[in-house]
Amino acid sequence: MEAFVKSRIKNGIATVTFFHPQSNSLPGDILGKLASEITSAGTNPGVKVIILQSEGDKAFCAGASFDELIAIKNFEEGKKFFSGFSFVINAIRKAPKFVIARVHGKAVGGGVGLAGAADYTLAVKDASIRLSELALGIGPFVVGPAVERKVGTAAFTALTINPAEWKTAEWAREKGLYAAVFPTVAELDKAVNELAAKLAQSSPEAMAQLKKVMWEGTENWDQLLIERAEMSGRLVLSDFTKNYIEKFKAKSK
Repeated sequence: MEAFVKSRIKNGIATVTFFHPQSNSLPGDILGKLASEITSAGTNPGVKVIILQSEGDKAFCAGASFDELIAIKNFEEGKKFFSGFSFVINAIRKAPKFVIARVHGKAVGGGVGLAGAADYTLAVKDASIRLSELALGIGPFVVGPAVERKVGTAAFTALTINPAEWKTAEWAREKGLYAAVFPTVAELDKAVNELAAKLAQSSPEAMAQLKKVMWEGTENWDQLLIERAEMSGRLVLSDFTKNYIEKFKAKSK
């Protein structure tokens, strides 16, 4: 299967689904399409709630595409790539509808950012998480505000400083990243669908106002996340990062 982003609207529920053959990693074009589809669903009067999910039965999201990271040649390219994450996070933040994330497998880096940015995230018990950016010689600068907003500074620091350690789905639930964890994907899907159906019957005006209240204090994120993208855009050009990615890709062959 080739990479894609697609949306489906049924009974007031917009389901935005993304896929990439490399463990649902996120190249720039996927990030751009995700931001566009979420924004479109948010402005569609026929949509009452948004579900964000990925395709497949393995990883929910492996984060930034290593192929695209290694191809970055200058600061402007780096800033543009990492800005893609800021556009998705801000699309979720600005959408006047609740975004439910369905996390059916492991989440790394930017995938943790998607889980953190969503208004309500449900996961399966195997959906462990890891912020691997420091190991690459960069940091979770762009997704950091969304993750820290959910889990707090202490838990965010623990994730960031130990990039090789996987944290369990139950740990993520205890810290607030996940609202609930389910034993099986079937039970996860049942919970996601039931919640979305209930919200689709709720007052759109009340939900829009609630979302504004929930995101108070983030009005500067349009500027903040671009500044964070610039940090990553500079660091990704380092020899440290290039060497790490080359070694990782060599091991994966």
